[in-house]
Amino acid sequence: MRIFHISDLHIGKQLHYYNLKESQIEILSKIIDKAKEYRPDVILIAGDIYDKSVPSGEAYEILDGFLRQLAQLQPSIPVLIIAGNHDSGQRLKFASAFLEKSRIYISVFPPQNKEEHLKKIILTDQYGPVNFYLLPFTRPGYVKHLFKEGESADYHHAVKSVIERETINEKERNVLVAHQFFVSGKEEPQTCDSELAFISVGGIDSVDVECVRMFDYVALGHLHGAQSVGEAYIRYSGTPLKYSVSEEKHQKGITMITLGAKNTPIQYEQIPLQASRDVRSITGTLEEVISMAGERNPDDYVSITLTDEDSIYRPGDQLEEYYAHILEVRIDNKRTRSRLAEPTNESELVLGPFEVFREFYQAINDQPLSEEEAEVLAEIISGVKNSP
Repeated sequence: MRIFHISDLHIGKQLHYYNLKESQIEILSKIIDKAKEYRPDVILIAGDIYDKSVPSGEAYEILDGFLRQLAQLQPSIPVLIIAGNHDSGQRLKFASAFLEKSRIYISVFPPQNKEEHLKKIILTDQYGPVNFYLLPFTRPGYVKHLFKEGESADYHHAVKSVIERETINEKERNVLVAHQFFVSGKEEPQTCDSELAFISVGGIDSVDVECVRMFDYVALGHLHGAQSVGEAYIRYSGTPLKYSVSEEKHQKGITMITLGAKNTPIQYEQIPLQASRDVRSITGTLEEVISMAGERNPDDYVSITLTDEDSIYRPGDQLEEYYAHILEVRIDNKRTRSRLAEPTNESELVLGPFEVFREFYQAINDQPLSEEEAEVLAEIISGVKNSP
C-alpha cells in the first residue's frame, strides 16, 4: 500500500505580515500533481490544517479548493485528516459527514467518553487489511474522563491511555496518525522557531514513542522539519512550505511510504516540493547584498543581515529596490556585537509578552499558569504577532 503523508498545512498563515495565499495554493496544487503522478492508495494529513482556530474566509476557500481537487481524482483516493493544536475541532469537522461520501475522513477530538474509541478506517490491498487509527491533538484535559478520580496526568499518560483502550490486531498492519510532540527517551527531535511558542520548556507536553511502538507506521504532525523519532517508522513529514527563516535549510516535501506484507521492510521516499518563492537569509555589506540580488529569485522571502561598519542611511529603502519581499533587515558589526556583550543588570532585562503575563499571573494568583493556560496564551500571542 502506497501512502502519502503530509501535515501542518497552516492554511491562512502569514510570514512577517506577507500573505501566503498564492504560495499555499501553489504548493497544494503541486501535492495534487504528485498524487496524479504517484497514485497513492491513501493520503494522510496529520493536523494543523489551519493556522488559526478561527480561520479566515480566504483560508476556508483554499482548503475547500484543495479537498475538491482531491475528491475529483479518479480512481478516488481516501484522505484521512486529523486536527492539530492550531485547529478548532468544531470548525474543522464542519460538513465531515458529507465529505465522507467523497472518502474524506476527518477526526477532530479524542474519545469524549468511556464508550468512544479512536476513529478507525480500514483499507485493503493484496496483503489484506490496513487499519488506520486517527488520533487528533490531545491535551490531558481532553481525556480526563479516562483517568482515575484524583489522578493527574501529563501528555504522555493522556496519549497512552487513549491508545491502550484500542484493540489492536498485531497480526494485521496498523497505522497511527497523530499530532503531538514525540520524543524517544531523552532524545528530542529537531525543532525550529516556528514551533517554539507551542513546545513547553522542560518537555511537559512531550509523549514518548514507547506508547506507539506497536504500530507498523506512525504518521506524525506538529514539527516543521521532516524527521524520524526513535525509529524509522515513526515520522514527522514536516510542512510542505517554509514558514520561518529557521526552516531555510529544510528540504520540504511529501513523505511517501510503501507498506508491503506484515513484518516486511517499509520503503521510504521523500518527494520534494519547491515553492516559486523560497525563504532564505542573506549576509554581507549593503553593496554585497545588492550585488547578489540577481543570483537567485529576487521575489524570494529574504532575511537580510548587513555587516557594514559604517552607518547606512535607510538601508531598507535601498534594499527594497532589489528585493520584493524583505522579512527583516538586521545589522551585525563590531558596534552591535559590543553592545550585546555589555553586561546587563537583571532589572534592565526586557521580557517578552509571554514572560510578562506569566509573572503577572503568578503575582496576582499566587500560582503559576497551568499547562493548558500557557498553551492558550502562546497561541494568542502568536496569533497577534502574525495578524495584519
